Amino acid sequence: MIDKIKSLLEEVGHLNAANNEEIEALRIKYMGKKGIVNALMADFRNVAPEHKREIGILLNSLKESVQDKIKELKERFDSTDDVDAGIDLTRTAAPIKLGTRHPLSIVRNEIIDIFSRMGFCVAEGPEVEDDWHVFGSMNFADDHPARDMQDTFFIESHPDILLRTHTSSVESRVMEHTQPPIRIISPGRVYRNEAISYRAHCFFHQVEGLYVDRNVSFTDLKQVLLQFAKEMFGEGTKIRLRPSYFPFTEPSAEMDISCNICGGKGCAFCKGTGWVEILGCGMTDPNVLDNCGIDSKIYTGYAFGMGIERIANLKYQVNDLRLFSENDVRFLKEFEAAN
Repeated sequence: MIDKIKSLLEEVGHLNAANNEEIEALRIKYMGKKGIVNALMADFRNVAPEHKREIGILLNSLKESVQDKIKELKERFDSTDDVDAGIDLTRTAAPIKLGTRHPLSIVRNEIIDIFSRMGFCVAEGPEVEDDWHVFGSMNFADDHPARDMQDTFFIESHPDILLRTHTSSVESRVMEHTQPPIRIISPGRVYRNEAISYRAHCFFHQVEGLYVDRNVSFTDLKQVLLQFAKEMFGEGTKIRLRPSYFPFTEPSAEMDISCNICGGKGCAFCKGTGWVEILGCGMTDPNVLDNCGIDSKIYTGYAFGMGIERIANLKYQVNDLRLFSENDVRFLKEFEAAN
């Protein structure tokens, strides 16, 4: 019996398997109920007392050797499976180039980051909206040109439903359900029924901002926009505000920045003026506050809105809006360094 156990010990040391099924077969052969080790344990009762100690030691050694060998083989296959699981054998052998963020996403994230550091929270809303939130609550008259089919995409079967023309609808929804202080920016895609050209598209992206609280002034608006311009276009950037008109603000203004290409000296990009328009702004019209359930006798506010494509144009000197939506890889690769 001693010779048989020693022979089995040597045999176990050379055991091998090609897969998990073969490992299980070895386990059953040696350690199963009817396996070799259990059979030897049964024969151990017939061993003479003077040989029990020596044979008992050998039997325990055999049992441990079999268990260790089975464990070793399992670990070897488990580690091999882990390595193979991370390899896609269907992948091309050629290197796969990493993608980049879209320039509009880069600019959008930068705008959000700047205003977030000034205390603004991001608010979002539906792109398919009703007339009230897009126009009615924003103080648009019933006969305002923006309601015309030439400017707005209405749903034919539901004349009161449309694709939003600005993200002011988000501000309307926030004011309906939130009491001041309110300090939000609302980035998103908007739609207008315009002919597609190098300077216009039927959809584009906006970021609008709103601040409503007690004693909010035009000075507060000016300082926020000046800080934004300096962080976005450089510390030396100057701004100017020109009187304008929007239904939802009074007074209203257009904001220009000093041309970031010529430094305000005058060039072809700024048409020799030294200034480039980037956004519209103004004090929130009291009618808008009242329409949304905020007492205009207690609270005042300001609002502003800018096109992300417009900011991207100025930042990267992209002169054709269509490039932003054509997914031309050659164009997108130019923004790898900006990611």
